[in-house]
Amino acid sequence: MTEPLSLYIHWPFCLAKCPYCDFNSHVREEIPQARFAAALRRELAHDAARLGRRPLRSIFFGGGTPSLMAPETVAALIEDAHRLFDADPDLEITLEANPTSVEAGKFRAFREAGINRVSLGVQSLRDDALSMLGREHSGPQAIRALEIARSLFPRISFDLIYARPGQSEADWTNELNTALELVADHLSLYQLTIEPGTKFEALHRRGEIQLPDEDLAARLYEATGETASRHGLLPYEVSNYARPGAESRHNLTYWRYGDYLGIGPGAHGRLTLDGKLHATRRHRAPEPWATRVEATGSGSTEETPLSPEDRGREALLMGLRLSEGISETQFVRRTGRVLDDCVDPAMLGACIEEGYLLRSNGVLRATAEGRLRLEAMLARLVT
Repeated sequence: MTEPLSLYIHWPFCLAKCPYCDFNSHVREEIPQARFAAALRRELAHDAARLGRRPLRSIFFGGGTPSLMAPETVAALIEDAHRLFDADPDLEITLEANPTSVEAGKFRAFREAGINRVSLGVQSLRDDALSMLGREHSGPQAIRALEIARSLFPRISFDLIYARPGQSEADWTNELNTALELVADHLSLYQLTIEPGTKFEALHRRGEIQLPDEDLAARLYEATGETASRHGLLPYEVSNYARPGAESRHNLTYWRYGDYLGIGPGAHGRLTLDGKLHATRRHRAPEPWATRVEATGSGSTEETPLSPEDRGREALLMGLRLSEGISETQFVRRTGRVLDDCVDPAMLGACIEEGYLLRSNGVLRATAEGRLRLEAMLARLVT
């Protein structure tokens, strides 16, 4: 059986590094557009040659800030993907973008290049919060970008960050209501966390920023789901909400533990090669990655076959994030293991008894209460 494929294309450059961000992003005074466009196209062709004409479900341009790419580069990569793979007739093609006036001015060109879904990094509609988060846009700019996107793209998503320092439940509910009244069929709502190696980690360590306590964070999460539901968006993953049918097909590939090809600096992948699932990784630093691609066709630094134990662990960690849960039949097909062999049986029983997990009709899934505790629960459940 030929495994369907999703394609992730990483553009690593940003105008500035946000203080909460631990993604593989790099600030350059000048972005070498031509060099990196050529390298991305060469790496895509190199991997397609060995993968063959697999069915292609989705393309996702992520970063970094891919809306800093030249639209003609985006168009060329989309054309290459259509030529090299068997693309779905309604192929989902997403581009992450920031709502600065410069990037919003390129939206029409991205639409003409073939983008049919845009994901906007709004993060907040409040200028004070945007300043604290190190964002380059204002609240009015974000609203204007959403309006422009709504006029051009068939599908729109945007990100917001909550559980910010000093944020109350009423503040967050009001902000989220305002955002949902603007436009969206899909929303990613992320709780602010302190990530190692970020500027926020240093500030938090010195006591200069404080996040809401666990009880308030839980109330904010519950308020998020209730508010989104009133606007017709349902939680289909821990941090993602959508109108029925508007779920991110690309991200569902990750959570359902499907095959995906990741190209570009630092990109990860999961690929079935010769009947075995492999973990792949590209060189993280942009310039060394490009040098490798120019020399060999690929910036790969890792291609490791995954053991059944690794596959079982990864499938559980991803799949229990989804409201639909994990099909036990699909789990066996993908991992080669029975689900019960991948969990602590006592912990599984306790989670079911406490109402954090449900198991019925061959599906294991987390309840709403379970998703509130998912990270801590998974740490003890998955063996």
